[in-house]
Formats: sequence, C-alpha cells, structure tokens
Amino acid sequence: MKRLWLWFPRWLRITFQVAVSIVAFVACLVGGVWWYLHPAVQRTDGVVYGQRHGRALTLDVIRPAKPNGLGIALMVSGGWKSGKPGETPVWLMAPLLRRGYTVFAICHISQPQATVMEIIEDVYRGVRFVRYHAKEYGIDPDRLGVTGGSAGGHLSLMLATRGGPGPADAPDPVDRESSVVQAVAIFYPVTDLLNLGTSTENPGDGGPPKSFVKAFGFAEKFGADSTNMPIWKTIGRDCSPIYFVSSNLPPTLIYHGDADTLVPLDQSQRFCQRAAELGCDVKLVVHHGGKHGWLSMIWDIRTFAAWFDDHLKKAKN
Repeated sequence: MKRLWLWFPRWLRITFQVAVSIVAFVACLVGGVWWYLHPAVQRTDGVVYGQRHGRALTLDVIRPAKPNGLGIALMVSGGWKSGKPGETPVWLMAPLLRRGYTVFAICHISQPQATVMEIIEDVYRGVRFVRYHAKEYGIDPDRLGVTGGSAGGHLSLMLATRGGPGPADAPDPVDRESSVVQAVAIFYPVTDLLNLGTSTENPGDGGPPKSFVKAFGFAEKFGADSTNMPIWKTIGRDCSPIYFVSSNLPPTLIYHGDADTLVPLDQSQRFCQRAAELGCDVKLVVHHGGKHGWLSMIWDIRTFAAWFDDHLKKAKN
C-alpha cells in the first residue's frame, strides 16, 4: 500500500495531506465549539412563581455541574413577548454556566395579553421568588445578577433602577422579599420611552412606540388608553429606567450596536451619561456596525460572565 502511495505525484500527496489536516482541524474546532456551548446542567423547567390574568407565570432553573453559589436572572423577553417553559437553550447562557452561575430564565405573559406595566411587576415578582428560594437553589440571595436583550434589557434596567424591598406586611412571604439586583449586563435596552429619537418606532408625536401601542394598555381591556397623551406621559415615564437612575444603581454593562435602528444607540448613551453623572459604575461597549443583534453576541456573553465575576463576587448586602 505504501509503494502504491508513492506512485502518486508529490504535489498530489502534499495536497491530500494538507486537505486531511484542514478537515481534522475543522472537525476539532466544530467539536470544541459544540462542547463549549453544551455544558452539563440540571434543569427544572416551568417552576410557577406567580399568576397573571388566570395564567401561570413560570421560570426555568438551569443549574451547572459545578455551581459557584451565585445566580443570574435572565429576562426572557423580546418585544415584551416571552417564551414558554423549557424553551431557553443552554447554549445561549453557556458562558455563564461554564463559570458556575445558576441561571433563572424568568418568563412573563406576552403583551398585549399583559401590559408592559404588568410585565414589569411580574419580573419583580420573579426575582423575589428566586431570592425567597435562594437556599433551596444553592445561591447567595444578596448577590444576584440580571441579563437580557432589547425588551429583556429594558426589564433588567427596571429591576436595577426601581427594584426594592417588598412590603413587610405582604400576605405572601415571597412578596416581602427584595427585587433588587447587584449587577447588570445587557444588550441594547430601551431606556427612555418618551424620547425615542431616530427609532423606526418613533411615531413623531411623542406617543408610545408605533408597534407597541396596545402593549402599554388600551381602554377596552385595561381601562387605560396609551394613546391618550396625558396618560401616556405618565405611563411612558414610569416605564423608562433613565428617569429613575440613582447613585444606588448596581454596576451596569451595556452592549449596543451603532447601526441599530429599532433601539438607537442614543438610548444607552444617554442612560450611561446620566448614571456617570451620579458616580455610578457603568460601561457602554459600542459594537460597530451592529444592528438589533449580531452573530458574535454569544461571545460577548463571555464578557458578561467576567463582569459578573468582578462585581457579584464582591457584592455586599
């Protein structure tokens, strides 16, 4: 067989060897990426954390093989629409799971079946539920991070700016817990609904985003009409994190593309500017050419994991 091989021209033998090497390298690379994106986990999907309009509010608990005792709340929301139990893929949070973080994928009732205002209240409830059950989940209740993108980023910032202790006299002990988070790492959030700037969702009259009018309530169902300008001004402000930034803002990392036409970069720039003026620990990373999402986001989550390492591990009660 060896002699037969030698009958082939030298250039052909070299070409074949190079081709085999390339195929082997690609196979190893693909295998390595697949392995990294599929860490061993234990999942408990569909844990009920509350009710809204007669429907269950659920979260998925995704626990890594070697937990580090810290938790990350993932806001499962895009356009304020949410997924179903078990739909959050492990690969999406692989960088966090590889670092030992237990991920809590918090879902909500999608708009317009629930208003954005109700959704905000429900994710507060989700974080309180996680904190109440922290011992059961093996995490520190005083070191909880939050992450998400777009509407999920918005909800993360609502937790960061408006989260707080629950009423001490609440009948449900879960509601007595705090909805405060200790670190934030998110993608392209909406921060100011009253000033949408160059967004394709800007109606031009200061009203709610064009495609999401019903998401903020309509009289036929909710008794509050977001097309009524005085009402909208109150709703829009209450749902905009930029108006509630304080010196207590937890360390916040934001990734935003400078070619995003849905949620313009200006939304994050103005939020970070306001936070910096108050001496907050904020960082904005601009993804040049990035629109409302980009292919390498999974690798950016590795930076999120490092951010949580830096800030959650030293977070204090």
